[in-house]
Amino acid sequence: MDGGKLVVDRVRMAFPRRRGEPVVALEEISLTVAEEEFVAIVGPSGCGKSTLLRLVAGLMEP
Repeated sequence: MDGGKLVVDRVRMAFPRRRGEPVVALEEISLTVAEEEFVAIVGPSGCGKSTLLRLVAGLMEP
């Protein structure tokens, strides 16, 4: 974070499968959150909300 701002720029995250193509959880996600701004991440089950938050928290790497 720089000066109270969070920037996510064109992040992609995919998880390998035992067979076949990987599962793409995030595809070209970009997000900017300003200081003191409140943002809610909403969507259906399996759309990548938790993956995005884990990446932002530094618990995963893209």
